[in-house]
Parts: sequence; structure tokens; C-alpha cells
Amino acid sequence: MSSEHKNAAGWRGVIRGYREYLAVGPETPIISLHEGNTPLIRVPNFVEAIGGAFDLYLKYEGLNPTASFKDRGMTMAVTKAKARGVQVIACASTGNTSASAAAYAARAKMKCVVLIPEGKIARGKLAQALMYGATTLQMPGNFDDALSIVRELCADGVVEVVNSINPHRI
Repeated sequence: MSSEHKNAAGWRGVIRGYREYLAVGPETPIISLHEGNTPLIRVPNFVEAIGGAFDLYLKYEGLNPTASFKDRGMTMAVTKAKARGVQVIACASTGNTSASAAAYAARAKMKCVVLIPEGKIARGKLAQALMYGATTLQMPGNFDDALSIVRELCADGVVEVVNSINPHRI
């Protein structure tokens, strides 16, 4: 399915849905997996359990392409990287960011490098990153150590960091 098509509900993704508010021009190559537009679900049983007398809704972000809210920002980060001619993106991750970065890199036909702190990643998310073709490197240390290395790797602008420190990760 081309990223130009709408999903079954007619939604075309976060960037197309909110384009007028975002720093994208008519020539910007939009990298989308039709993220966003996830449902609000009313949870009256929870409200009753806590003794409330109000309506409460939860946003079901698990319906995003990689089952994470991270897809909402990743579409913009990868779109902006692609527009600049970047061919490789990188992130430090313990789960959701790795899956999202890898999925959007695959859509954009870009390479993705993921640094994971040793033994500290959700296996399902690691499987997603690998399935989408990410080069995944495990390293000693914690998330901050991995992010520090990613920042170093991306310092010259040839490789784009797509963690939340990226200003385009709306």
C-alpha cells in the first residue's frame, strides 16, 4: 500500500491530518504508516471503581502501526530526515522507539541503527526492529549510555538521531 492511500477509515496519517500546523512543504516526501487517529475508549467501570461520577476516556495507542504512541512523532522525524537527504537514522531504545524507528526507516527505504542497553529491551519490540531490517547493537550500560553513543554517532548530521531529543519528534 502506498503511503498516499488512505486507511480503511479514510485517515492518511498524522502529517497529512495536521499538515497546516507542521513544518512540511508541498514537496516534502511524507513518510507515513497511517499512524494516529486511534480511538478514545470510555471506561465507566474504572470510574465506578474509584468512586467517580464523571466520564473518562482512554486513548488506545496500541492501534498505531507498531502498537505505540511513538509512531506519532516518528513519522515527522523520519519525514524531515528523508527531506534532508539523510540515508541512515539511529536511536537508543529499550523497546518502542526501536520498533517505530525501524518501521518508518523501512517505509522510507532508509537504514536504521538501534543501540540497546545489554539485556534491557522488550523482546517483542526487538523482534519488530529486526523484522523491519534494523541493525541492532547491544552494548554494556544503561539507556543514557546508549543515547550518549547515538548522539556522538549523529553529531555530524550524516546519521539522524530519532529519539525524543530530535526536535521534529512532535
